[in-house]
Amino acid sequence: MLEGKRTWTFESNPVIIGTGVIGGPFEKKGELVNHFDAFYDDLMCGENSFEQAQKVLLEDACKEAIKKANVTKEDIQFMFAGDLLNQITSTSFASRSLAIPFFGLFGACATSMEALALSAFIINAKGADYILAASSSHNAAVEKTFRYPTEYGAQKPPTSQWTATAAGAGVVCSSGVGPIITSATIGHVVDEGLKDPFNMGGAMAPAAVDTIKAHLEDLKLEPDYYDLILTGDLGKIGRAISLELFENENIAIKEELFQDAGLMLYKKEQPVQSGASGAGCSAAVTFGNIVNRINSGELNRVLVVATGALLSPITYQQHESIPCIAHAVSLEKQKGGN
Repeated sequence: MLEGKRTWTFESNPVIIGTGVIGGPFEKKGELVNHFDAFYDDLMCGENSFEQAQKVLLEDACKEAIKKANVTKEDIQFMFAGDLLNQITSTSFASRSLAIPFFGLFGACATSMEALALSAFIINAKGADYILAASSSHNAAVEKTFRYPTEYGAQKPPTSQWTATAAGAGVVCSSGVGPIITSATIGHVVDEGLKDPFNMGGAMAPAAVDTIKAHLEDLKLEPDYYDLILTGDLGKIGRAISLELFENENIAIKEELFQDAGLMLYKKEQPVQSGASGAGCSAAVTFGNIVNRINSGELNRVLVVATGALLSPITYQQHESIPCIAHAVSLEKQKGGN
């Protein structure tokens, strides 16, 4: 049901019944190792290219989610997924091997919650019984696409972020045991004129605040309704800017309540500049750490706000500014059986 201007509420309480989270070697040294299902020890993941390696990450995450959901691949009616590469090829090629009816999405690093929101909407409308939502990224593949190949050895400013080599997937169902999806707020494109591709957090912060504000207004909620409001991935710079924007908008959000997936994935001593990023970062943190903490009872209500910078190498070369978007999905602990 539509609430307010751009928020869906899901009366049937779609459930995340199984998740899969796969990481690379750098993530294996990170802060959330206990919330991953498996790691690869090298960036190639046993493949011949970084793009093929990303495909394997996504395949493995999807297979793990299906396995933990205690269903078969044939039970899944639809798959919503995407990545950052040109024509989302890693996701499309993974879908080829999974052979699940496929909706390919591109929302940059907001793809994870775009996929989850659409999955919950279809389940709530009784359009399917089981849907797979997923997204992924690969550090070396994304560097080659958007920035400089790793071999070039270019230095980065402290505002830049480290693309995660990770994939996260979740099976959404009409009933079962797991976190329920109660609502989703769909973002619109926000562009404040920033052009620096090494400061994605600064560019995306206004989009995150815009969507969070819309979510709270549409549902007539205060920020402290949630135990945690998690963005992904603003990093240090974007989070700091967001806190200033909340103050300007008279949104009373406690600093400890407002966290970022890009600041959770790695340890402080890892050289990731402003934090983690990538379509796989928010997916891995949400389908790993957040789902586990909801299932354990540590968290009861979480609003996950995935943010994406909708630029391309061509638009940067043409001196365009960076349009950004954020999609929010609220997850809650079940009250008894579902």
